[in-house]
Amino acid sequence: MNTKSQKLFGAICGSLLMSIPVIPQVASAQQSSPKVNPCPSIFYEEPHNNRVVVPQGCPPNALTRRLEAQGLLPPVTSPTTQTPYSQGMGGEAPEARTPGLNPCPRIYYEEPFNSRNVVPQGCPPNALTQQLQARGITPEAAIPATPEVSVTQPPLPSQQQQPSTRLALVNNQVNVRLVNETGAEVTYEVIGDTPPRSLQGKSDVMLQGLNAPVTVTLYRNDGGLLQVTPQPTSTPGMLEVRLNATTNFGQEKTTVRVQENGSVFLN
Repeated sequence: MNTKSQKLFGAICGSLLMSIPVIPQVASAQQSSPKVNPCPSIFYEEPHNNRVVVPQGCPPNALTRRLEAQGLLPPVTSPTTQTPYSQGMGGEAPEARTPGLNPCPRIYYEEPFNSRNVVPQGCPPNALTQQLQARGITPEAAIPATPEVSVTQPPLPSQQQQPSTRLALVNNQVNVRLVNETGAEVTYEVIGDTPPRSLQGKSDVMLQGLNAPVTVTLYRNDGGLLQVTPQPTSTPGMLEVRLNATTNFGQEKTTVRVQENGSVFLN
């Protein structure tokens, strides 16, 4: 090989060696972009834990569980529609919804949602939807309005119905004894006073020194229906609330509210 050919061959090899590192560097730069977390931990820290509803698909925080238990979270009617609750916190945003997302997820047909949530329009009816249709109620009319994020208590029952019973308060305080006469575990929460707690079947618990107004939410963990019966006792300021199983959808109550004047309402 002559000198001119050797120089040409050396130039070609040098160019190839210089270009080799470029490809893995580009690939490495593409792989270094972090994936945005759709369920940031701030949703589960105070004050957001009790003030912000988590995006759809994230594990529920305290406020989300409370609104679900009260039936206040409406189902999604379109797979591409975003709600006020789908915005991320602290600069983090959930992944954008893409076409092809199942508008009728299986969770609507599993307890407790099977008996508590109306399915989106166009989906096969679940147990609650079938019950409403049998009573002549259209599912669209049963879907509740979107709640405000700042909601911490349900609307005042006194504006809608007569009290179930009355009792005399002591220093504007009430003691509530919950008696679970069902065989199922019941979750209860005193809004603004206690986190969700469990009450085993065939057991009772005493909630003392609650300042009126008091709101207690209840639901069976197995998705069954609850019949709630409040009754004053001979002890001033004491309310006994008995929890029994029922199969009548119209008899189910999930909220007990005691007002400052001692009136007790069920919802």
